[in-house]
Amino acid sequence: MPSDPALVLWREWETAHKLTERLCLRQQRLKTRLVESVGFPYWTVCQPESEEVTVHSIEALNEVLGKGPDMAALRETGEAQFAAHQARWDAAAGEGGYTAALRAEREARDRAEDLLEAFSTTPATTLAGVAGKLDAVLREGEAWEGCSEFPWPQVRSALSDLMRIAEQMMPEQVFHGEQRPQVRRRRAGCCFRA
Repeated sequence: MPSDPALVLWREWETAHKLTERLCLRQQRLKTRLVESVGFPYWTVCQPESEEVTVHSIEALNEVLGKGPDMAALRETGEAQFAAHQARWDAAAGEGGYTAALRAEREARDRAEDLLEAFSTTPATTLAGVAGKLDAVLREGEAWEGCSEFPWPQVRSALSDLMRIAEQMMPEQVFHGEQRPQVRRRRAGCCFRA
């Protein structure tokens, strides 16, 4: 029997999705270490006749201080502080592997998203292929596991029905002990764009 192109695509997506989750967790651990050792770049602005304000970007610094000439020296000091802290962050991120891990996670996520997009133009030829498409949509689209907002309970129910019917009607064609769509699995975090 010829292979279902949607099921082949689902297997590729599943592999890319799992890799993305692993890489996401790795870069999150490395980022936590980086924050603990170097800290996020920031500067506390001490404006004359005002309370202190902590800013985390040059844009925020310029917003707080404005563009006026009376704040030029303070802006220069803040920008220099940011540049120095950003240089420490960048050096530690490179040395500690965070930069490479972040890049790898983004590349894997982009690959998974490209495969997910391909589902819309790839016809399924089996119930298992349809189940694979639904599984990918559910796992990428649902905001959190067990979300009770429309349409996620209905999608989970349809996937469960489809898997049950497919296994009853064509047990020889449904996932011969290999990866298979799940009615729902644990979601690893917030690394995915919806």
